[in-house]
Amino acid sequence: MMKSCFADLMLTMVLLASGVRVSFGALSSSYYAMTCPFVEFTVRNTVSQALQNDPTLAAGLLRLHFHDCFVQGCDASILIDASDKTAEKDSPANESIRGYEVIDQAKQMLEDQCPGVVSCADIIAIAARDAVLFARGPYYDVANGRKDGRRSRIEDTINLPPPTLNSTELIKMFAQHGFNVQDLVALSGAHTLGAARCVSFNQRLSNFDSTNEADPTMDSNYARMLQRTCNAGNNTQVGFDYTRNRFDVNYFYALQARMGLLMSDQTLYSNPRTQSIVNSYSMDPRSFFSDFQQAMIKMGALDIKEGNQGEIRLNCRKFN
Repeated sequence: MMKSCFADLMLTMVLLASGVRVSFGALSSSYYAMTCPFVEFTVRNTVSQALQNDPTLAAGLLRLHFHDCFVQGCDASILIDASDKTAEKDSPANESIRGYEVIDQAKQMLEDQCPGVVSCADIIAIAARDAVLFARGPYYDVANGRKDGRRSRIEDTINLPPPTLNSTELIKMFAQHGFNVQDLVALSGAHTLGAARCVSFNQRLSNFDSTNEADPTMDSNYARMLQRTCNAGNNTQVGFDYTRNRFDVNYFYALQARMGLLMSDQTLYSNPRTQSIVNSYSMDPRSFFSDFQQAMIKMGALDIKEGNQGEIRLNCRKFN
């Protein structure tokens, strides 16, 4: 354990020494340099230990960040517990979100080091980046300075894209957050990690429409395999690609083979505007990694809270 901690500390120091310092509006990668200098190491070590025990948490932490930022901005509103089950995390769209305990652990350690300094929203952003890194994905510098929000309502999760959207609808929804088509495809590539439950895609497997039993954009052999798998129940999980714990371009290979799991995945190969980007990423992983880095930095700055617009929660699950 000591060897692992030392290795993580050395990795953090090397990355901080060699990485490009970034700022994005009110955010800065040196935000905690004077007030909590070991924030990066603390979060990275917490994430590292969690992923050693359960590699599937990489997808959970990345999805946690996405679902937080797309609803009221990156403000940790997804972490709030509500006794009446009316918070964001209580939405059906968030019921399979994982990684809350990793954020809790990092927050407690940081409160011991730097009481009342580091926001839960920043911890989520750093943890997502580190989850990608440990899954063999690209490193990118996280600019910090987000405040935690004071609102978390289940009805706000209507802003999350459902898995049934087509490419035109996805392009429109992402554009509302300032993302272009390239950003959309790059961020969709996050599905190179993780899995989806059968309830999210079983509408593609039977009684699809008046002329097709299964979605005709899905490979027929793949559809039959999914039908057999999902006979075990709606909560059965299927990986988005066959390397569900490794950040790579196999997700894009799956789309080319008509083996995109969700309708919102496969639709990216049905639209010429997105298909060309899918093909480009499948041939050039470095291009995907670079665009993913930039899209994540962009997403991490969505509708951030500044000054009195937010707070630094003492407990990530409760408003102060």
